[in-house]
Amino acid sequence: MSLDLTAFDAALKQHYTTERVENMVYRDNPFMALVPKYEAFGGKNLPIPLIYGNPQGRSKTFSNAQTRGAVTNTQATDFVLTRAKDYSIATIDNETLEASKGDANAFMEAATTEIDGAINSLTRSLAINLFRDSSAYIGQVSAEPSETSSTFVVTMKDPEDITNVEVGQVHVIFSAKSGGSQRISETGDDEWVVAAVDRDAGTVTYTGNYDSNGTIAGDDYIFVEGDRGNGMAGLEDWIPDSAPSSSAFFGVDRSADVTRLGGLRLDASSLPIEEALIEADQKVCREGGRLDHFFLSHKKFGELKKALGSKVEYIDLKPGTDVTFSFRGVMIDGSKGPIKVVPDQNARNSRCMGVQLSTWRLYSLGKAVRVIDTDGLQMLRQASADGVEVRYGSYSNLGCRAPGYNINVNLGA
Repeated sequence: MSLDLTAFDAALKQHYTTERVENMVYRDNPFMALVPKYEAFGGKNLPIPLIYGNPQGRSKTFSNAQTRGAVTNTQATDFVLTRAKDYSIATIDNETLEASKGDANAFMEAATTEIDGAINSLTRSLAINLFRDSSAYIGQVSAEPSETSSTFVVTMKDPEDITNVEVGQVHVIFSAKSGGSQRISETGDDEWVVAAVDRDAGTVTYTGNYDSNGTIAGDDYIFVEGDRGNGMAGLEDWIPDSAPSSSAFFGVDRSADVTRLGGLRLDASSLPIEEALIEADQKVCREGGRLDHFFLSHKKFGELKKALGSKVEYIDLKPGTDVTFSFRGVMIDGSKGPIKVVPDQNARNSRCMGVQLSTWRLYSLGKAVRVIDTDGLQMLRQASADGVEVRYGSYSNLGCRAPGYNINVNLGA
């Protein structure tokens, strides 16, 4: 009797325990691992209430206090959080499964390779998005590519963003994160397959021709096809690079108090990195917050270690009791206590995010990365091909209940 889908599904369930998936998801993504989780985000939306001002019926003169007390009140609002979707699907040819029949280890290896890859692709998408914004951009173009045929090369504005690119992705390029114009190449092509990646040079090779009719330009934004405008709200949304405008963010006009509703900002591009972190901590303490973590790129983390020299104090951070790994960081003294500085490959190289971790939650409907098995089947037969597919998805968003206790630090190039 040949191995059927039901028998394979049982083996797959046993192999992919929750602990295994979580270890895969969090192992190389410190912020995603360390941020508190809320995995029961059901219903239509999730309000995050926030008080950002006290009633101002106060004066050293009673009549003045009484007058203001009659017309002022507590300033409160709520961010009404909604979920963002993300998917990753592994497709496995049925012949490959059948050819492995009789050798359990090889059979599991064949399926596991593809499924692990699907989990990792979804994980990377979420982890990158957490440091960016809901536009879901993954990088910017340095300059218009040279004219060429067959393939053409785009250089990333920040070479460190090359970690967000994978061979086989399909990219689209726009002049802006939202709105703007979609860029085209020679024959009007407006999407390109990543054919090769040079991670040292920070360049991406795309399939297709490019000539003088092309419109790609420096500072354009790069997106994976289907992602633009569909991302979760990341750190760059909650604590934007510049003070937020009156445009509604989850229903809130943050211009009423750009710090308490939109976080703090510090341009420390001219400062040594250790001084930049000290300045950031002082700004947050002034607002009543207490930073406990800085997240930054590996490149900037290396600069910090060099600056600290023999004064560096290492620390290992474990995201939970059920995991078998930890993250290596360094400890610095803050005004209200020690602050852990953690490198994260998903962090933007020019930015350091200082956070009071208790003010954040990764809200999700079920696990942030989960198999979609509503019908009880983890593996489905393809309707029009001789194969099967496994679907992983995420219904999640990042929320913050005290943006003013967090800071976005510009470290420069």
